Amino acid sequence: MVAVPTNLLWLQAGSCGGCTMSVLEQGASGWFAELKTFGLNLLWHPSVSEESGEEVLDILARIESGETLLDILCVEGSILRGPQGTGMFNRLSGTKRSLLDIACSLAKRAQYCVAIGSCAAFGGVPAGDPDPTDACGLHYDGAEAGGALGRDYRSGKGLPVINVAGCAPHPGWIMETLQALATHDLTAADLDALGRPTFFAAHLAHHGCSRNEFYEFKASARVLSERGCLMEHLGCKATQAIGDCNQRAWNGGGSCTHGGFACISCTAPNFENGRNFHVTPKIAGIPVGLPLDMPKAWFMTLAALSKSATPERVRKNAEADRIVENPRRGK
Repeated sequence: MVAVPTNLLWLQAGSCGGCTMSVLEQGASGWFAELKTFGLNLLWHPSVSEESGEEVLDILARIESGETLLDILCVEGSILRGPQGTGMFNRLSGTKRSLLDIACSLAKRAQYCVAIGSCAAFGGVPAGDPDPTDACGLHYDGAEAGGALGRDYRSGKGLPVINVAGCAPHPGWIMETLQALATHDLTAADLDALGRPTFFAAHLAHHGCSRNEFYEFKASARVLSERGCLMEHLGCKATQAIGDCNQRAWNGGGSCTHGGFACISCTAPNFENGRNFHVTPKIAGIPVGLPLDMPKAWFMTLAALSKSATPERVRKNAEADRIVENPRRGK
């Protein structure tokens, strides 16, 4: 239990609201109980707070004047800079101010600034080509440092924007980041090169995948609904995507690959510009996107060996929508 409440303000910019929907699932007793447990005082959230109109403007004004200390600023959604750098594509209702202006103003007051989701981190879906809104992240424009706050931005505690990337991010990623900030247990050393907390960014989505036996033997699914590995033919990027998605259940139940959907690497900058998400790009029959930490020649050699040693059971099950042959002791 934290003795002094930590003030948290949540803004929604160019957002679908999916990140909020995600975090509401957090905790056995619900998100609000989680916030209370860790001493996080939610000053305002546009979707769940009772305050509206002048009450909200008063909250923002007191933060900007310094009357209210802002410990953590969370921004969900892309910052829309258009048209022509004015930000007027996305204004706060009842005001003539843009979210670009408000986010930049409040970020100067924040002890910590957190981008919730890949839109706020890197630009996300609104930044997909074509992008008439000139969308970007708080601290990144795609993979390039800069974004709405500029590449030199540092919060009151001297940290860059903390990018809880994902579309949507796992509720645990969001809350564990907020909890770590409330207890002052997150430093610059705990962030990767793109500002993502390493407690989830030090893993690949591939780790813990329920289809790993098929991956190991390169027993691949060829159409959706089959149980085999989705990498070779169906566009899965789990071996290249950061995130512990397959090590902790989403909504108490699973993950994208567990549900039969290829990983699209939604925690990475520019993922939104991908095409044909369910097709693996290849050159001369070899997938272009190979595992991050394995030289191409090794992968090709091991893949050939694995395919030659694939048990018949694994091969049959990979191309079926259910288990058609059970494991049994060999003769």
